[in-house]
Amino acid sequence: MNFAGDIIARLPPDGLALLELARDGARREWSFAECDERSARLAGAFQSFGVGRGDVVMTLIGNRPEWVLTMLACFRIGAVVLPCTEQSRAKDLRLRIEDARPSLIVADSRNLEQLGDAGVPVVEVPDESLFEGPPAPAVELEQHEPCLITFTSGTAGEPKGVMHAQRYLYGQRLQAEHWLAPAPGGLVWCTAASGWSKSARNVFIAPWLRGAAALLHDARFDPHERLELLERERVNVLCMAPTEYRVIAKRATLRSFEHLRAMVAAGEALNPEVLRAWQEVTGLEIRDGYGQTETGQLTGAPVGHEARPGSMGLGLPGVRLDVIEGELTVAPSSVPTFFLGYLHEHLRRGEDGAWEVEDRRAAGVWQTGDRVTRDEDGWLYFEGRNDDVIVSAGYRIGPFEVESALVAHEAVAEAAVVSAPDEERGAVVRAVVVLRDGHEPSTALARELQEHVKGQTAPYKYPRIVDFVAELPKTPSGKVKRAQLRSPAA
Repeated sequence: MNFAGDIIARLPPDGLALLELARDGARREWSFAECDERSARLAGAFQSFGVGRGDVVMTLIGNRPEWVLTMLACFRIGAVVLPCTEQSRAKDLRLRIEDARPSLIVADSRNLEQLGDAGVPVVEVPDESLFEGPPAPAVELEQHEPCLITFTSGTAGEPKGVMHAQRYLYGQRLQAEHWLAPAPGGLVWCTAASGWSKSARNVFIAPWLRGAAALLHDARFDPHERLELLERERVNVLCMAPTEYRVIAKRATLRSFEHLRAMVAAGEALNPEVLRAWQEVTGLEIRDGYGQTETGQLTGAPVGHEARPGSMGLGLPGVRLDVIEGELTVAPSSVPTFFLGYLHEHLRRGEDGAWEVEDRRAAGVWQTGDRVTRDEDGWLYFEGRNDDVIVSAGYRIGPFEVESALVAHEAVAEAAVVSAPDEERGAVVRAVVVLRDGHEPSTALARELQEHVKGQTAPYKYPRIVDFVAELPKTPSGKVKRAQLRSPAA
């Protein structure tokens, strides 16, 4: 198998593959034939630099075609690509370089400062000379050979390098057909920044498996601009982080879109209040889904079924999920996108440069560490990470339900709920709240929010502590750093 050679060969050469929207306002359409030809020449350039099968190539490029072409070039010659987000700082990059030991780094010129003296050859893009040499042929690869490294987001500790195999690329067809579900010839906009697990699979891999095009927007998030581009470019399928859906619903004027056919979200739980706001205006439901960096997509609200507010959907077809003592578990052998292992824990490179693989897909049960409930129809509802659950006076309280109640209040833009130590109860619920424009922190507002939560959930779940902040601490992928909020310094 070879994703770069096989998939593009089956798609119409003149068909739209990428729609590029650059930071300077430039707009360009890329055909499948262009992506194929240029990525093949880039692969040839990599080989001239000494990059071979199994070697790691790190990228530090924004959401622009050079990132996609670099990914394809690596897939083509059997190199292992390590995409990094542009929001990575020097410390983050040093960790990744030390763990993955790349043979080459391909970086956008605007990111060179963060790399510093990487101790690894660096190729700067854009550089047309990289596309002038002979194309490299697509090599034949086995499904268990490494192809991609992504790092966990670090919400529960130091980020870990997760290695995926070639099967991960083809395995995206499962969620592409049953969750993302673009139509052939359609346009998909997955807004995830390059370098994250969701971007690696949903920006272009899953759309191309369905014969759809991908939109690349190389600019910072602006809620008003996002709505304008959705309308102007006639996007058919929108995939955004829950945080983005929340911010747009709170800070911009929603509108209906003639060509928008589906909206999906993944990365963290999506509050029912936000779901309702989007549905009232667009007439469409946001279909939530769930997965991990290690597993890929596991669940999703299915196409053609009415979404259930607060639910991350059903297990994808064939994926064997179970709930054991409140924790979601999965049979790795049932997941085509399950990872090979963590760098240095399960994978090492031998003296000949080949990867020594301990395939984690052979393991019996994978414990996700996420607490869920399941209704009688099998729909799953996220409650929180095992270490996020608050035990107060013997009550177990999941933070998500309290957060959903808080953001339903007109004054609240965002909220995070964590445990705070308490001498009598062992722990109490602490809410950290970001207010919407036009509202000011006050003791009276804190009391009002407490009463509001009591009216929305069981009274024992209300936050006994309410703190107001300008913004929540988040990972570059937009997930709240709850561990930081739980620390004594917070």
